[in-house]
Amino acid sequence: MSKIIVTGGCGYIGAHTSIALIAQGYQVVIFDDLSNASEESISRIEKITGTRPELCVVDLKDKNKTNTAFEAHKDASAVIHFAAYKAVKESVEQPLQYYENNLFSLINTLVAQQKFGIKNFIFSSSATVYGIPESCPVTENSPVKRPFSPYGNTKKIAEEILEDNSNSGFSTISLRYFNPIGAHKSGDIGELPNGVPNNLMPFITQTAAGIRKKLMIFGDDYPTKDGTAVRDYIHVMDLAEAHVVAVDRLIHKKQKENFEIYNLGTGTGYSVLEVIKAFETQNNLSLAYEITERREGDVPIVFASTELAAKKLGWRAKRDLNSMVKSAWNWEKNYRKENS
Repeated sequence: MSKIIVTGGCGYIGAHTSIALIAQGYQVVIFDDLSNASEESISRIEKITGTRPELCVVDLKDKNKTNTAFEAHKDASAVIHFAAYKAVKESVEQPLQYYENNLFSLINTLVAQQKFGIKNFIFSSSATVYGIPESCPVTENSPVKRPFSPYGNTKKIAEEILEDNSNSGFSTISLRYFNPIGAHKSGDIGELPNGVPNNLMPFITQTAAGIRKKLMIFGDDYPTKDGTAVRDYIHVMDLAEAHVVAVDRLIHKKQKENFEIYNLGTGTGYSVLEVIKAFETQNNLSLAYEITERREGDVPIVFASTELAAKKLGWRAKRDLNSMVKSAWNWEKNYRKENS
């Protein structure tokens, strides 16, 4: 049983990926500082899988503590690196905090891996590295631009670091996510942001649950079918399963190059209003929402080409928008019931 270190594994995508890894027979060790997540995720993973992953509470910004954590798990076969701050607005307000956290934690992780001989690395990247794309669908060969936020720029800089580091015999896959939403089919784990959500789906579910008075739609004058921004939404479990495929590719040395990049999306763009209508229809409820001004830096339209991932990884997203919105609401209802 190969051991996989999952940094940031108590977070939304990290926890779902840990579930997918355990389901495929991997041993999971989670490194997390619990600054944006809770140890409760470990219990939820155990409830779903029957296996409790080991949790190592560690601040990866601290080089010595990072080395100590890796030394205890130097028999790991690969690292999947989710650990990062990810709120776009907050990153604009606190850029140095984002650069410090996201880049120091990455560098310390890479240094520790090399010190203890763990050569395989999967990076949690983002479609923000494409900026406003010149055309859609966006391919891996589309120009990478200066992102609009410090958060996005940490992803761009991180990929440059990883590309440089791959020349030392280090095997890396960078997965560029589009817009992960939804939850595990059990309804026992899902997206749980701290404070006011920055992403569309938790804002929708919290509005439906009465936590938020109404949903704000930022702009209805974009050059799209209904005037609202278009994004490529992908089910979080499809995303999680892509990481398992990427791990398999690294461990079994199927890579053609030491540094590979793949888009993870569905290849279909949905507008904000389309997502809202799908949520209302599938869950038989109505949402209060208001159209407001555009947010600075929001991209009008972006969706992925997923052909490279299909060709080289053998992976395609399987779950549709209806499954995404139903699973998200199932999780929200269960969570609110648990904590009522």
